[in-house]
Amino acid sequence: MPTFALRNTCTTLSFHLSPALWVLLAAVLVQLYYAAYYFLPFARRPPEPATGPDEEPVSVLVCAHNELENLRRLLPLILQQDYPAGFELIVIDDRSGDDTYLYVQQLTQYYPHVRLVTVTRTPDGLAPKKYALTLGIKTSRYPRLLFTDADCIPATNQWLRYMQRGFSQPADVVLGYSAYMEETGFLNKLIRFETLLSGAQYLSFAWRGQPYMGVGRNLGYTRQVFQLTKGFASHIRSLSGDDDLLVQDAVQQGARVTVVAEPGAHTLSEPATTWGAWWRQKRRHLSAGRSYRLTDRVRIGTFIGANLVFYGTAIGLLFSRPDWVPLATVCLLRTVVILPVYHQLGRRLDDQLPPIWLPVLDAVYFFYYLALGISLFLYRTLRWK
Repeated sequence: MPTFALRNTCTTLSFHLSPALWVLLAAVLVQLYYAAYYFLPFARRPPEPATGPDEEPVSVLVCAHNELENLRRLLPLILQQDYPAGFELIVIDDRSGDDTYLYVQQLTQYYPHVRLVTVTRTPDGLAPKKYALTLGIKTSRYPRLLFTDADCIPATNQWLRYMQRGFSQPADVVLGYSAYMEETGFLNKLIRFETLLSGAQYLSFAWRGQPYMGVGRNLGYTRQVFQLTKGFASHIRSLSGDDDLLVQDAVQQGARVTVVAEPGAHTLSEPATTWGAWWRQKRRHLSAGRSYRLTDRVRIGTFIGANLVFYGTAIGLLFSRPDWVPLATVCLLRTVVILPVYHQLGRRLDDQLPPIWLPVLDAVYFFYYLALGISLFLYRTLRWK
């Protein structure tokens, strides 16, 4: 009888420790590491000071291609920024066919610190936005440069003040957060979840001393950094990467990077309203990842891969003959630890999603990410405006 019982115990233990369950547990442990080392400490870090040095003037650059209506909304909000040291606003009209030129030209008559740079043609083979930004940067008067996109708005009139304080830490590159506006529908929730998770990665990694990217919707760097990296020279023919690839080059040149994540320093953008538009946008953004440093690709890929392995293995076990106790235990462990961390990140970045939606958004996002990766591997052609 004892021998029979021992055999049953060994058989049960062997099933519990099947390779698939080991893989599932390993994937969860990797996710727990990222949550404990990167995300949770970043979410719990103390608020940044409301006051600080902001004596240096700054150049704010906005590149626009047929963005008249967006500029009508954005530019007045930039002109209303509370920044005593002063700033210039450079609008780069990149081959627009609307009345962008006339509108900005009128602003220059009322606001001496508004300047217009007009691009009528992009040289063959060069990325249009990078070429336009290069012309704008060359005309800037101040060594500190702050960038946003025409389809964004600053969250508050303290945006410029907060972002410029990042340079005083001291730093050469300042990374900000750019959220998407809340609207109805599942697509909006998924876009905001993806933005939150991406922001959590590049902000918390940079906070841990491992910067790898920024977003052009809310990014600052010095003219010296632009000169050290030779501008966009290393990727001037690539349609994407005017933000993240420049940060990659800057880090390789020894630039100091800091994070400004206070809600007052955020920018807000209108999200895509169709799945197709978001698909094209994400393909363009992800295409730059092939040019990241190997260490960054491994770090990011490990996080994404661990999540994909978790979902793939869990689904595979559901359709096999699983032992429900260890499977449910591992899945429950991930749920009660990871999703509350995501919720805290949302609170810290003032970009909260309904907690009840987080499990669904988490699962859908990673399978959508897998589909994007396959799409980029099979079809690498991208289009720009």
